[in-house]
Amino acid sequence: MSLVQSVFKALEKYHYLAALLIMLLALLVSLLLGSWFLPRLGVLLILQLGVGVVAFVGQRASAILAGVFGAVAFNYFFTEPRYTLHMHEVEDTVSMLVFMVIALLTSQLAMLYRRQQAELQHTRLRSSILLSVSHDLRTPLASIIGTLSTLQAYRERLPAAEQDELINGALEESHRLHHYIENVLQATKIQHGAMNFTTTIQPLMPIVQQVLKRVDNPRVRLDVLPPLPEVKVRESLLAQALYNLVDNALKYSRTAVILKLRFAAPWVEITVTDYGAGIPETLRHKVFESFYSTRSGDSGEGGTGLGLTVAAGIIHAHQGHIDMLPTTAPDAPFGVRIRLPAVPEEQA
Repeated sequence: MSLVQSVFKALEKYHYLAALLIMLLALLVSLLLGSWFLPRLGVLLILQLGVGVVAFVGQRASAILAGVFGAVAFNYFFTEPRYTLHMHEVEDTVSMLVFMVIALLTSQLAMLYRRQQAELQHTRLRSSILLSVSHDLRTPLASIIGTLSTLQAYRERLPAAEQDELINGALEESHRLHHYIENVLQATKIQHGAMNFTTTIQPLMPIVQQVLKRVDNPRVRLDVLPPLPEVKVRESLLAQALYNLVDNALKYSRTAVILKLRFAAPWVEITVTDYGAGIPETLRHKVFESFYSTRSGDSGEGGTGLGLTVAAGIIHAHQGHIDMLPTTAPDAPFGVRIRLPAVPEEQA
């Protein structure tokens, strides 16, 4: 998510406070310029611009509040008699009505714009899912069908060892397909803001052990710095996020993958690092975006582009943080860091 998107989300969440701050800023600018050289019409336009900005980034109620604030401020500070709320001229009444019309019209246009943006985002998501499915759903399915077809046709002639090898290959592709579908479902929930779940206070180590058992790869090493406070999480979701990170590291590296746990108050910190090729600095801001992958087109190495996106969505839903570790030296490991709020001892 870009800085601009983050600012807009914060403004939408605290729209009343944002409306007040924006209108106070508009009033301050109006007072400064009005006392210097700006005519009354210019002051009126600045205050109306503030109302328009509030209406665009906030909600209808905050826009109406901004309209009332702008009208009252203009009447109090800039119309005769000054520093009173009396309106002797028809022009003053018209100015107040204009403030309200601007607030209502701009807020309506902003709602329409946000609705269209949401629909466009959903359309892009559906398109991305279809493009990804064309490769990542087809490949394991083709492998499973081919393996089972071979087993069915040549079962009588194949040695038991080769039959077991074929069955294990089909099972591995089935697990890969299941993992992919899990990520698609979670990514869809995240994009639609439908990730609602209950959490419980629990130790982190059983979840990590569950992930290591599922990965079952000797290249994964666990490094724990006790003591580790408990965390408030949904076990299955956190396990999926950690699995995505470890699985991603194993795909893109041939070195050992270190899963490190430590307490860095007030966070429980989890890092997944390796000494693989890493990601160029210019592309690091994209790794948590949906369907971002190093794969080019329908072939080549690279994942679905969902694993890190889903992991980030799950961690953010737990009020945690996830980011790429900075590479401070040429021989520094590449990796991802998760920080989850630690549960205080009195609440555990």
